[in-house]
Amino acid sequence: MFKVMIRDNMSPVAREILEATGKIEVVVDNDKTTSDPVALSEIIGDFHGIAVRSTTKITDQVLKRTQKLKVIGRAGVGVDNIDVAAATKKGVVVMNAPGGNTVTTAEHAISLMLALARNIPQGTASLREGKWEKKNLAGVEITGKTLGIIGLGHIGRVVAERANGLQMKIVASDPFVSKEAAGALNVELLSVDDLLACSDFITLHVPRLKETANMINKAAIKKMKPGVRIINASRGEIVNLDDLYDGLTSGHVAGAALDVFPIEPPDPSVSILKHPNVIFTPHLGASTGEAQDKVADMIARQIASFLIDDTITHAVNFPSVSREIMAQIRPHLDLAEKMGSLIGQLVRKIHDITITYTGNTAAFDTRPLTHAVLKGLLGSYTDKPVNYVSAPTIADAKGITVKETVSREKDDFANLIKVRLDGHQEGFGEIWGTIFSKKYPRIVRIGKIYLDAIPEGSMIIIQNIDKPGVIGNVGTTLGQNGLNIGRFQLGRFKDRALCMVNIDTPADEKVLEKIKSLPNIISARQVHLD
Repeated sequence: MFKVMIRDNMSPVAREILEATGKIEVVVDNDKTTSDPVALSEIIGDFHGIAVRSTTKITDQVLKRTQKLKVIGRAGVGVDNIDVAAATKKGVVVMNAPGGNTVTTAEHAISLMLALARNIPQGTASLREGKWEKKNLAGVEITGKTLGIIGLGHIGRVVAERANGLQMKIVASDPFVSKEAAGALNVELLSVDDLLACSDFITLHVPRLKETANMINKAAIKKMKPGVRIINASRGEIVNLDDLYDGLTSGHVAGAALDVFPIEPPDPSVSILKHPNVIFTPHLGASTGEAQDKVADMIARQIASFLIDDTITHAVNFPSVSREIMAQIRPHLDLAEKMGSLIGQLVRKIHDITITYTGNTAAFDTRPLTHAVLKGLLGSYTDKPVNYVSAPTIADAKGITVKETVSREKDDFANLIKVRLDGHQEGFGEIWGTIFSKKYPRIVRIGKIYLDAIPEGSMIIIQNIDKPGVIGNVGTTLGQNGLNIGRFQLGRFKDRALCMVNIDTPADEKVLEKIKSLPNIISARQVHLD
């Protein structure tokens, strides 16, 4: 008999499904005091599985006290409250429930847009104060207006479908979605600047990334159409609240609707909370009974399938394969994911992809390896978990065509994985990787340049003209800035060279700029590979 703990006031559906198997004992613990990692670590030892929402923190401290734990299930998408790396080292599968709250969040964004257009919250507050401000609260029609969707992922796509029904003109900006994929939704794909300039309403559905932090700022607002209305039900850090407040005060922005904030709950003294043209909800995007039932149902079924049948579904840190096959392909799986992540970090643009397996690698079921490449590639574009099951679906939604070829003939290496971005003309469009001695991963070619590099940790990738002094200058620059070189690999082709430098700690932007300014340097980029 397996034993599973359910926490965080999860829908009763989860308990019903687990207990119905007849093979799982369920303990429901909604005590907030045991959500603390110290307290949780004292009681988790006898459990084979645990299902949580967002409140319970499963840290390395908790995982160190687990003797029987096999699976952690997150009833939702984000796993920020789970130390996935520590769970992986412990051999614990981390699963999530992607898509369970997609419709709910999209509907909330549409609801905010409609409420914003017709001043519904302000009208409610006015009537409660005994006023009748009909003229002051006149709104605008939705029909025929242009809706700009920044981020055409799962939620953005549902927003587009709903907005089509409202007879709006829909434009979107997303560097990782093709025009064909957008066109299938009756959406015109534009650059961010063009979207800002033509949209009457702008709704944000982007992940929390370095590139998206404060993307709605003073400069962006200046590019927007006068009278624009902004909706944010994605991440609080996307909008600079001070700059939004200034845009509202000047009248350039007619109104805004915010479900999320950089700090939650927000400080009551924040100026934006007092502006009459802004409406708010306390992060209710995924808060419906239907959504909570869906994610509870999904995660309970996934946990039961894993514990009883050894089937892995929607795992964040493992592919959906049996343990026996996993033992055989694990080194190649890790290599494939790192190759996808590496090429994704180096080439920040959508491309079709061709993956070729040669030699011994071709004897495997290569589908999990292809999933791993896509997981690494797509994971470099988003802060949301991308797992081995969902990666092909996400690639398809973004209009990425994936081609897979297999050859038993041995190339220059006994086993080889080749990843190529079709149509990419620059030097980083193709990467080759192999496994030495059945366990040591290596990158052996980037573009046309052969080398022998270990894909791990923080790495600086340097393209340079092949002239004397480059290696010395790079080493001196890193040393002067307190960065220790763990490994320095160089490859050459004609008059060009490529350096892959493993460093013990990440470099900041100032260091990268110094390297770029050195003689004979063509480019310098930093990547991070776990």
